Amino acid sequence: MEIYQPGEVVLLAFPFTDGLRQKQRPALILLDVEDPDIIVARITSQPYSTTFDVSLADLESAGLLAASVVRLHKIATLEKTLIKRRLGCLSERDWGNVSTALRQMWSTD
Repeated sequence: MEIYQPGEVVLLAFPFTDGLRQKQRPALILLDVEDPDIIVARITSQPYSTTFDVSLADLESAGLLAASVVRLHKIATLEKTLIKRRLGCLSERDWGNVSTALRQMWSTD
């Protein structure tokens, strides 16, 4: 079974919230506990729109072709079989920004 690291960017069939449709798009690996599922956040080229969207600065490292943001409020647990391929990995700076935003999002203060 394939193992993914937090911060990796993959191309996969990401489901819409209605559960009926999906779209092939990049996603950020947040967690892989070495079972058949992964936890990912959606990546989009649509402009920044919420406080939990993190703009990515190092597109080349991430394997992305267009300016992109990680939508941290669009998280899903998906089967690894939906992954088409690895695209890249977030730079240290981008991963730091994502980690900070995740902590803020889940903060109870």
